[in-house]
Amino acid sequence: MKRIRVVAAVICDSMKDKKQIFATARGYGEFKGGWEFPGGKIEEGETPQQAIVREIKEELGATIAVGDLIDTIEYDYPTFHLSMDCFWGEVIEGELKLLEAEAAKWLTKDTLYDVDWLPADITLVEKIREKMM
Repeated sequence: MKRIRVVAAVICDSMKDKKQIFATARGYGEFKGGWEFPGGKIEEGETPQQAIVREIKEELGATIAVGDLIDTIEYDYPTFHLSMDCFWGEVIEGELKLLEAEAAKWLTKDTLYDVDWLPADITLVEKIREKMM
């Protein structure tokens, strides 16, 4: 089975307080419309942290500070295995703009389950919820 290694940013309003997190709905591909934490593939020679900064700049037009690793999700989709390093992030420059996603929402602890998460991403939601205020 093909293995895909990616990074995802759990962008929060403040890495200190974590009252809201940013989620996006995929704007393309097989999982179009499914909700996820923004990110993408790690390119050759990049660290996961460098990849997530680049991906957020490309997808959302903002620069983030990368915080702690939350978890590495290992998930088997029907046609590939996904390995996803998930980091806390906070916008430090610019504003989040949807350059690739079709929708986005800031979610609170009480609204985290209000979107239709993609299968790999939903496995992280409870862990994130425990860290939110």
